[in-house]
Amino acid sequence: MSKRLRSSEVCADCSGPDPSWASVNRGTFICDECCSVHRSLGRHISQVRHLKHTPWPPTLLQMVETLYNNGANSIWEHSLLDPASIMSGRRKANPQDKVHPNKAEFIRAKYQMLAFVHRLPCRDDDSVTAKDLSKQLHSSVRTGNLETCLRLLSLGAQANFFHPEKGNTPLHVASKAGQILQAELLAVYGADPGTQDSSGKTPVDYARQGGHHELAERLVEIQYELTDRLAFYLCGRKPDHKNGQHFIIPQMADSNHLFEELAMDVYDEVDRRETDAVWLATQNHSTLVTETTVVPFLPVNPEYSSTRNQGRQKLARFNAHEFATLVIDILSDAKRRQQGSPLSGSKDNVELILKTISNQHSVESQDNDQPDYDSVASDEDTDLEATASKANRQKLLGKDAN
Repeated sequence: MSKRLRSSEVCADCSGPDPSWASVNRGTFICDECCSVHRSLGRHISQVRHLKHTPWPPTLLQMVETLYNNGANSIWEHSLLDPASIMSGRRKANPQDKVHPNKAEFIRAKYQMLAFVHRLPCRDDDSVTAKDLSKQLHSSVRTGNLETCLRLLSLGAQANFFHPEKGNTPLHVASKAGQILQAELLAVYGADPGTQDSSGKTPVDYARQGGHHELAERLVEIQYELTDRLAFYLCGRKPDHKNGQHFIIPQMADSNHLFEELAMDVYDEVDRRETDAVWLATQNHSTLVTETTVVPFLPVNPEYSSTRNQGRQKLARFNAHEFATLVIDILSDAKRRQQGSPLSGSKDNVELILKTISNQHSVESQDNDQPDYDSVASDEDTDLEATASKANRQKLLGKDAN
């Protein structure tokens, strides 16, 4: 970490002392109990990292710290700050509340339902509202006011919005202005460092032209984060971007869109397995490690089809060797695409991998009469498989954050 947490810092959700986790996209610090609920929501709702035992890019941690210290939590609890909310019986969780159902219900309302976020007046055309918010975001990122930009993003501003008059995106503006923390925030919300403006330049180009070398290097890391994460999970090493060694999934034809989706899903499964390893290793077998706090497979993302959600959940069935083989297949295909090798047969390869996932342990399931993860909306608990070896856990815990 860039600094030790001050003793005055408390969990954003229950006000418990000494939070040890962060929700990166929400700009908050959270305790172990509340983190167990965040993890069950999925990365599309809350992206969690341990403050000590997960490696942090320094500027990403600085971004979260800045948001936390500047009151980002008031964005997610806006209506609860109104004295009238006390009269109506609405309140936030406290440290003495039970995780289930008290804290879990509050956290789901706060982040999944956005029940306490300030609402804009209703308009007939929501797309106009989103466009207006995105234009405000476009103007705001040239300053260092992170909480204003997070508020706009929470209301529906688009991080990848292409300004029709300016001919660029918010990330182009932040990069040109050297606003590295704004760039981190935009990237967390999906901004693409490889997007070209109307002149054919990327945010990386503007950062380099402006002499913002740290920002330029960080944008390159963000651009290759997906395949970097898979490579590091597999072999503990990352590509040497400074010397032009890259693995990346470029823009592809629609026929190869399945590969992009598969790579993203495997990335999420790597995140789940590595976070589980940290989670289990930091709990000291306390009462938190129960069947109600584990995340046995990837939570449902309502923006995905039921078929894709089922495939994502089946990734948890792969043992360590099988999953490593799958990651190798993804990296090999990504490298081939990056190097411009012929794409003939690539769709067949992807479909073969997807078929393997679909059939994973199907014979075992029939023999044992165990249902597969087909009911994607079910909250039924299942046993947590051992997804990280003891050596991998020690590797994670042995790495202090930068």
